[in-house]
Amino acid sequence: MNRPWLAHYPPGVPHDVDPSQYRSLAALLEESLRQNARHPVSVCMERWMSYGQLDEHSAAIGAWLQAQGLPPGARVAVMLPNVPQFLVTMAAILRAGYTVVNVNPLYTSRELEHQLRDSGAEAIVILENFCHTLEEVIDHSPVRHVVVASMGDLMGFWYGRWISFAVRHLAKLVPAFRLSLTGPLGARTVVTFRQALADGGARSMKPSTATLDAVAFLQYTGGTTGLSKGAVLTHRNVIAAILQAEAWFQPALARVGNVHQTNSIAALPLYHIFALTLSLLSIRWGAHMTLVPNPRDVPGFVATLKRRPFHLLPAVNTLFNALLQDPQFRQVDFSHLLFGQAGGMAASEATAKQWLGVTGSPMIEGWGMSETCAIGTNNPVNSREFSGTIGLPLPGITIAIKDDAGNSLPVGSSGEICIHGPNVMVGYHNQAEETARAFTADGFLRTGDIGIMDERGYTRIVDRKKDMILVSGFNVFPNELEQVIASCPGVLECAAVGIEDAKQGEAVKVFVVRSDPTLREEDVARFCHDNLTGYKRPKYIEFRDELPKTNVGKILRRALRAAP
Repeated sequence: MNRPWLAHYPPGVPHDVDPSQYRSLAALLEESLRQNARHPVSVCMERWMSYGQLDEHSAAIGAWLQAQGLPPGARVAVMLPNVPQFLVTMAAILRAGYTVVNVNPLYTSRELEHQLRDSGAEAIVILENFCHTLEEVIDHSPVRHVVVASMGDLMGFWYGRWISFAVRHLAKLVPAFRLSLTGPLGARTVVTFRQALADGGARSMKPSTATLDAVAFLQYTGGTTGLSKGAVLTHRNVIAAILQAEAWFQPALARVGNVHQTNSIAALPLYHIFALTLSLLSIRWGAHMTLVPNPRDVPGFVATLKRRPFHLLPAVNTLFNALLQDPQFRQVDFSHLLFGQAGGMAASEATAKQWLGVTGSPMIEGWGMSETCAIGTNNPVNSREFSGTIGLPLPGITIAIKDDAGNSLPVGSSGEICIHGPNVMVGYHNQAEETARAFTADGFLRTGDIGIMDERGYTRIVDRKKDMILVSGFNVFPNELEQVIASCPGVLECAAVGIEDAKQGEAVKVFVVRSDPTLREEDVARFCHDNLTGYKRPKYIEFRDELPKTNVGKILRRALRAAP
């Protein structure tokens, strides 16, 4: 297939990558741990962890898991926020030859039970703050081994104990729970993270025998249209994604010089595929991450950014916007920032322009999915202007715009964005029919995004198939409306949805959060009248103090459609 985008790659970016240079993710990790033992890998609440410590701790947790008799490839769930224990646990599972099942710590008991049962997770490493949720469902799950972590476990003897005490007794963020030592499947092991470290530290971890085609992650989708599905990501998939991102970032990294000095901000949840892939890339570089456990505390997040220079800041549009609204953000030192990497949702031109004006650094929009290890397309990292597109396919990736029958459409046509590459999942766990529906006859993954590709290979997303609004027979795409309305003076953020209408089939309703409290409905309506054609103008405008979002910050249109 012709790949016109290759002619527009920045100098030095390869056309393809070779995942086979590693036998597994465990080998990639082992190499970095060995070469970078004396370098820092993370800082959290001003407590540092080195690669040498990550090596020691992950080997201990890996040995403990192996001592429980888990067979190679066993599923181990991880229910942790952005704390050092996450990096240790993820590395331990992969190095010990098991499969990581990332779990959103804010899941309800129903969501947690589904994921544990569907994945077949036999063990879980969980922060004590969320154990009350596990308590409700553990007897209905295959989990037989539980490791309970506390917030301060890896933050030093005295400071760590103080942090854990404060979380439990001052902030009262740890609801009471009881995890019994017996269950329907017999005896159950329940230990603290510190106990597992100590017990595993007295053992030797057996090296992983996983191959490139073994399953590294069961990465569950958000489940916004029903029960979440587990994307099966092999070691080959994830290594390819790491190498693709590394290749694409090279033109910007040349400014850093020594890649070991790179400081990436890990504010997005590490269990999310976007942050997860970039964290593994940071480890491959031997660089370090600043872990931000609670980015919703924007003043606290800004205070963290002010402490030391940083080079990469991955975020979703809503998080970029929230930072820009904080008055202290303008006092941050942006002199080392290479770019802000936007993904996870559509980026706003208004936010991108403001970001560039405040930081002097561009906001680079990219696109990907859990099913593609977060990697798909990205704008060149040496761009200085917002393109309004999701950029070019990364090395080794082919993008095609297809119709419902799977036929490729000509340049400039609107259709479903379909993707093929070494980073694309092999399928959905235990979902043969869903997997078959997800791929075209020629092996491209259907993404559910509607887009248009130009002659250079740049793709513009029109919207999600399921979010399209049909007004009197005309297709209206919420992304377009939101881009326009977000530029209305006095609008902080907005979301557009379709609601039933007796005359038009559907009508457009827009939910608006104001930055200017004096903004009126007629002001927004007038702006829409001046900037949108008739059938695209909202029939209803509703002001909200905030919009419902996922834990990553993606606006939940589904929840707005269901609102009375």
